[in-house]
Amino acid sequence: MKRIGLILAVFCTFVLSNAYATPSTLIWAPSTDIQPYKKIHLGYDLYAPTTGKNANDLHNYVLQVWGLTFSLLSDKPEENLLGKVWRPLGKIMAETGFDYKKGLGSFYDSTPWYFHFKLGLPESTYFKYMPAVAVGSYDMGTRVNRTNNNVWYGRIAKTVNIGKVNLGRFSGGYFVGNGKLLKDKDGLRDNAGPMIAWERTMTEISDKLWLCVDYQGTQSSYGALNAGFAWSFTKDISAILAYDIYNNRNLTDTITFQWDINF
Repeated sequence: MKRIGLILAVFCTFVLSNAYATPSTLIWAPSTDIQPYKKIHLGYDLYAPTTGKNANDLHNYVLQVWGLTFSLLSDKPEENLLGKVWRPLGKIMAETGFDYKKGLGSFYDSTPWYFHFKLGLPESTYFKYMPAVAVGSYDMGTRVNRTNNNVWYGRIAKTVNIGKVNLGRFSGGYFVGNGKLLKDKDGLRDNAGPMIAWERTMTEISDKLWLCVDYQGTQSSYGALNAGFAWSFTKDISAILAYDIYNNRNLTDTITFQWDINF
């Protein structure tokens, strides 16, 4: 109950004071979604530790991430850059972008730029029950063996309905990162693992409310169980609030707050 109260308090603080970019994500890990064509996506992510631990725990810091994501290809031929006659990747959609991260300490903050890209296909692109598919990479840093985490992943997602009942969208995948940087609590290589998630727009309450539970494996800094919700203020502005429980229990849990704006 204390955790729930803390989450609600943080959410109210942000909303009243203002009343991931990572690649298109769920709460934590990349999703199969691609940004809409001709849109620029601005994301702001804040990760606040729930408690302090020791000086070696980077989660003592408040991490802030600013990012831009751009869509490169549309699955609609008339929208692509050179018109209907140019579709080099068929119905494949694509996005790319970069992040500016601050709050990891001076050792990392001196090289704060990271890059990402993704290729994907929406659900039912080629046949009725086809799942959405995405492959890509993110957190491609500019400093060798310091920030070049270079996480590569593949993921599929499918919306499941039983009759007229929507059970939500289920997704799963796998990721591999730089083994020299992604390590467990004992300092051993732990750079590959699963990605699993459930998400659903709660239309019974409001089309603006979205719930998600998102898991990524390993005891590296990428490994966490995340649960939260999003609210769409307009079709181009939304916010996410979530709680992050890290697989490495030497790391402090964090609260995630994220603004997403398309323009």
